[in-house]
Amino acid sequence: MEPRSLEGMAAFIRRVCRPNGEPEATFSSPTASEVPTPASEPPIAGIEIDSSSWVAGFEPPPEAPLYTLYNDQPPPHAGQESDWQWAQKALDSGDVQEATVVGWNRGGLLVQWASLQGFLPASQLQHMIRYTSDEERDTAFASRVGEALRLRVIEVDRNRSRLVFSERALQWGQNNGQGLWQSLAAGQVRIGRVRNLCDFGAFVDLGGIDGLIHISELSWRHIKHPSEVLQIGQETEVFVMAVEPERKRVALSLKKLTPDPWTNIEERYHVGQVVRGVVTNVLSFGAFARIEDGIEGLIHISELAEGNFLDPRNVITEGDVVTVRVLSFDPANRRLALSMRQARPTDPDTPAKPPAPGPME
Repeated sequence: MEPRSLEGMAAFIRRVCRPNGEPEATFSSPTASEVPTPASEPPIAGIEIDSSSWVAGFEPPPEAPLYTLYNDQPPPHAGQESDWQWAQKALDSGDVQEATVVGWNRGGLLVQWASLQGFLPASQLQHMIRYTSDEERDTAFASRVGEALRLRVIEVDRNRSRLVFSERALQWGQNNGQGLWQSLAAGQVRIGRVRNLCDFGAFVDLGGIDGLIHISELSWRHIKHPSEVLQIGQETEVFVMAVEPERKRVALSLKKLTPDPWTNIEERYHVGQVVRGVVTNVLSFGAFARIEDGIEGLIHISELAEGNFLDPRNVITEGDVVTVRVLSFDPANRRLALSMRQARPTDPDTPAKPPAPGPME
């Protein structure tokens, strides 16, 4: 180390460490032969200097951990790694854990467990929170902030920083209800109870495990909301489409309990036949009409009525009961062409199967 460096270092340390009022000590620059080696450098003002660290460029002391940033993300909390290991053990053992609600999102509650934040899906609450609007949901979820809950860990994914809890899993017993998961299999028909309805589908309780019926699997006909088919608390049979125990997911279907109406459409309808239908959607190029559950056909704008008009809504509206003639159908592509213009109420043909009473009412 250069003599000037030692002189400056010593002067700085003396200024910092001398008692109040003590005059600053003088320092004479030593000769090169008087400069001690790092190993024999004496302590100054009662402080030991790790000369190796200072000479190496002011490296931090070893007790200050160094973190490497990955993908520009901040380093993990010092205790999180051990907590992730603890979470995995809790998942494997099925032991009951306690976590505190600290927030929420549209899907459920956010909980704090040790140094980790976990997620408690609304479908995994012991008592389902019912709501009909986003405001009601937020109010219900907000009322639970600060509440301490007894939960079980049902999913741990360290790579995705995903930690999922369940309150309903408390009734499963040890091993996170593996017996129930192992008994579920694709192709089964189970009886469940509807626990919640949302825009994308319905959650059904199968006896401690929730399965999802996606809105596309609720009916062969097009529906806008699951409430058109099911109600919360209703008991219903469901078809098990897929089971993923590792992800705690079960895919269910309601429509697969009944035959696909397109498979034998030729047995019920023929070209030229006049039938009744219910208008389900009106678009710029025409309208769609349902002649039975799961069977909808297009009435092109040119087949709505005689004369010229720019907007099909000048002729029909959604919900109208109309008389139409079958122009063509393609079961493979689920296409059916209908005509109002070519249908005559006095036509002797009769529908092979009128629409279900519900839609016609």
